[in-house]
Amino acid sequence: MGDFGMSIYGFLALIIFLVMILVNAIRILNEYERGVVFRLGRVIKAKGPGLIFLIPLIDKLQKVSLRLIAADVPPQDVITRDNVSVKVNAVIYFRVVDPVNSVISVENFVYATSQLAQTTMRSICGQADLDDLLSEREKINSQIQEILDRHTDPWGIKVSVVELKHIDLPEVMQRAMARQAEAERERRAKVIGAEGEFQAAARLADAAKIIQEHPVALQLRYMQTLREVASDKNSTTIFPIPIDMFKPFISMAEMVLKQNEQNEKKE
Repeated sequence: MGDFGMSIYGFLALIIFLVMILVNAIRILNEYERGVVFRLGRVIKAKGPGLIFLIPLIDKLQKVSLRLIAADVPPQDVITRDNVSVKVNAVIYFRVVDPVNSVISVENFVYATSQLAQTTMRSICGQADLDDLLSEREKINSQIQEILDRHTDPWGIKVSVVELKHIDLPEVMQRAMARQAEAERERRAKVIGAEGEFQAAARLADAAKIIQEHPVALQLRYMQTLREVASDKNSTTIFPIPIDMFKPFISMAEMVLKQNEQNEKKE
């Protein structure tokens, strides 16, 4: 009976050992995962996705995600080419394209990519003027992305997008830029007003030429003005009278004055 019990326990232990070996020999990888297999410390290849079989106690599997990673770049103190101190932060988007190199070429590719992005961002932003840094972000983003992608390619990393998120300016510089923007708006307003006056004067000159060539147009304008004034509820109505109507009376008055002067001389 004792030998039978010992045999049962041994059989159960053997089954448990085989189950443990089988569990360690089977791995299941998701669609976005790859497994880098090390056999006795040497890389065999990257496997997956799906069901993966390993040799127990000989093979070792390290999982690598192929999904896009978004990493924040902490604010960096940057002195631009025109000696303005600013703080710049960004976000970078990258992913693993070569699982084997991402494991054997760099210890922690996320940390290494973040550190490289910080130094590259300081270098590129320091080579630009403040106006270029504010107005040409797309160009600066492309330059940073190109440099990062070139340096991370041996690591099996593809940097797809780099975006500057915020540029923190000193308070003194913010006030100066606000005054500059206000002065620019005032200049534009004055230019637009001057152009409007010039166009109005040109139109008035054209109208004066037409009226000079066609005096009847002035009478028509008088009649139009009367109609516009009469359409409003006004207690006072002004009737414009052409000066030409007073010319006979003016001539008569001048003749009377001349006759009076002649009579005075005769007396």
